Amino acid sequence: MINGLCGPNFICVSVDTNFTCECAPGFKTIPGTGGREDVCERKIPLTNLQETKFLRLDYVNFSGGANQTNINARNLSTCRARCLADRDCLGFGFKFDGRGYCVLQLQRLLYGYWSPGLETAMFLRVDNSETDQSNYTGMTNLLETTCPVRISLPLPPGESKTTTRNIAIICTLFAAELISGALFFWAFLKKYIKYRDMAQTLGFEFLPAGGPKRFTYAELKAATNDFSDAVGKGGFGDVYKGELADHRIVAVKCLKNVTGGDAEFWAEVTIIARMHHLNLVRLWGFCAEKGQRILVYEYVPNGSLDKFLFQPGQVESSNGENETGAVVTSERKPMLDWNVRYRIAVGVARAIAYLHEECLEWVLHCDIKPENILLGDDFCPKISDFGLAKLRKKEDMVSMSRIRGTRGYMAPEWVKMDPITPKADVYSFGMVLLEIVSGVRNFEIQGSLIDSEDWYFPRWAFDKVFKEMKVEDILDRQIKHCYDSRAHFDMVDRMVKTAMWCLQDRPEMRPSMGKVAKMLEGTVEITEPRKPTIFFLADE
Repeated sequence: MINGLCGPNFICVSVDTNFTCECAPGFKTIPGTGGREDVCERKIPLTNLQETKFLRLDYVNFSGGANQTNINARNLSTCRARCLADRDCLGFGFKFDGRGYCVLQLQRLLYGYWSPGLETAMFLRVDNSETDQSNYTGMTNLLETTCPVRISLPLPPGESKTTTRNIAIICTLFAAELISGALFFWAFLKKYIKYRDMAQTLGFEFLPAGGPKRFTYAELKAATNDFSDAVGKGGFGDVYKGELADHRIVAVKCLKNVTGGDAEFWAEVTIIARMHHLNLVRLWGFCAEKGQRILVYEYVPNGSLDKFLFQPGQVESSNGENETGAVVTSERKPMLDWNVRYRIAVGVARAIAYLHEECLEWVLHCDIKPENILLGDDFCPKISDFGLAKLRKKEDMVSMSRIRGTRGYMAPEWVKMDPITPKADVYSFGMVLLEIVSGVRNFEIQGSLIDSEDWYFPRWAFDKVFKEMKVEDILDRQIKHCYDSRAHFDMVDRMVKTAMWCLQDRPEMRPSMGKVAKMLEGTVEITEPRKPTIFFLADE
């Protein structure tokens, strides 16, 4: 020992002012010869580092300088694992103070000492077969209970008569509560039936109560005279005119190919019923029973826009329906002037913008066309069939877009299998906007030398307006004589330019419906659009 320091593998034990050196556990003392000092050697060499363990030495520390590595370990297990992973690690020091103090002792064990003032515990690495025990133990390991305590509990008292009495009281109270609960429920049921019948008599059931009214199938069957007065047919189902018990005229749509149970259908219909806009058809109620899915809408008396734009009997098929599924009639509708057509275009644009951008839940219509635009008494436009795309089965959605989809109104991404975004509705609206201006179906070939296979309505309209500068060639022939370039040019010019921007073949080139509405209103400047091209034909 030199100046209170011991050699390698020794531990200096300090008691008052006396110092002694002794070998660490797992080591043995070999006396020095020829005046040399004693040395400590490991009893069992560490030949296989995978077969080792640690002896805990409380209040022991090795201050071996350069052969120590300080690390920050979260707990004792982490510090132990770091030492086991190092071939040169002979042990590690650890403090149980929660600060992550961990020191790895590498290669040599130098200047070890024991003192009660130390906070460190040394974990010495030894072979698994080492039998030495650590004599450096803290007070926590020395304290043991030396006086055993025997606890005995008295025997429970014998069963008394009070137990039977308590059971009888409890059973009586339970029976009384059960009977009183049944009586209260019966009284509530009688009151509910009474007030429900009264509400039906006075029409109170139509007051808003957080959701649409749920009709019974018998009610709707009686209101529509056994579904006899059909007023329209479409991809989502047939529509019948009816009159409710309170004498309100309604349009009853019997849906087909609808997925989900009653709860899911009720949830979706409740969302649709909460969509309130001047230019959306109001949903009043629904029916979901006997496998039927029926929606009850307000009745819009003037019917759909296509009856006013197109001559009756166009594109008539053998079954009496046109290509869009609307019933063909011979009834002649009055012509819509330019101001009314412009108001219809702006109203429809605002309604679609509301569905895309202002609803709490994003709604994609998927079927914008004149047949789904209804006109009220004052020719205020109202969009129908919004929100119904979410009710369709997925396989029917594919069928709708590839096979049953309305010819001429589908955006290119439906056929190209691209992701469907709100820009698909923008494309459909652009096609409807051109039809409002021209008064003809977009798939009806106008005066042109182009073959029918290459015919594309927007491209023809673009050439007429922006190349030949003959906007009058695309105007509706039925009201062409009413066109006044001074009064109507700005209005028609905005409608045509907006339609061309909506009909771009790439979705990212089309504006949002909110911007489309502003373009029609004239609140934003409209630059000259690019020429629309159909996605599978090269531009000329």
